[in-house]
Amino acid sequence: MKNAGTSPPAAAADSGAAAPGAGAPSGDGRTRHSVARLLLERGPITAAAVAEALGISSVAVRRHLDALVAEGEAYTRESSARQRRGRGRPAKLFLLTEVGRARFGHAYDDLAVAALRFIADTDGEQAVREFARKRIAALVAHHREALAAARTRAERAEVLAGALTREGYAASTRSVASGEQLCQHHCPVAHVAADFPQLCEAETEAFAEVLGTHVQRLATIANGDAACTTHVPLTRSERTADRGPETQVIPESASAETDPAAHDRSQTDGRQTAPIPDGGESV
Repeated sequence: MKNAGTSPPAAAADSGAAAPGAGAPSGDGRTRHSVARLLLERGPITAAAVAEALGISSVAVRRHLDALVAEGEAYTRESSARQRRGRGRPAKLFLLTEVGRARFGHAYDDLAVAALRFIADTDGEQAVREFARKRIAALVAHHREALAAARTRAERAEVLAGALTREGYAASTRSVASGEQLCQHHCPVAHVAADFPQLCEAETEAFAEVLGTHVQRLATIANGDAACTTHVPLTRSERTADRGPETQVIPESASAETDPAAHDRSQTDGRQTAPIPDGGESV
């Protein structure tokens, strides 16, 4: 039986392994998607069954299955005694992992937005802010020991970037004339934060608290920017100790300290400036 949703014409374009040194066939990506869809809809399934359903060679199917396994999108298990036909080695069955299922999309963002909207309608905006604060506090809590061990604010920013990366934010730091910029190149909750900026505000407050200084959010992915950028000011002594004689460093994108217009935008486009936390140092 042909599987609904698969694409036999695309699959037929890949009847064997790619020639050595040649680029990937034009239908290669579509074929792999068709293989993954079969695993989604009919898994656990053997390579032979995938080849028969798509009408392509076993060699081609195994190449795609091996690639899915190597990329963490699929895994294998042996067939049970009931599923075996005759004697010999048990057949290898292929299934999708959670990573593999993600290529077919999900409705987590819609669910999160609906849940926060319900909280706002039921308990008010303050309840949403409290949720946002507790969420980021729980995320940061796993890394407080490493943050506390950092000696300078610049080191803490670097440790925080590493912690955020481990939590899925692909973060980094870069030096600018008056401090550090903490850049988050990915945001797992960007679509939700577009409707509920309280998530971004709570992040900014948490960063100020763990870094021990006021910080300014210059850009957010939720607001349509390429990255979430937070400015972390350093004292002159910290900058000198960190980088030697102070030099002007041009950041990759405009910031409030290098572009006056960017500063104006940061004040008018909903960017957040976190207050100085208790014990923080004003710079």
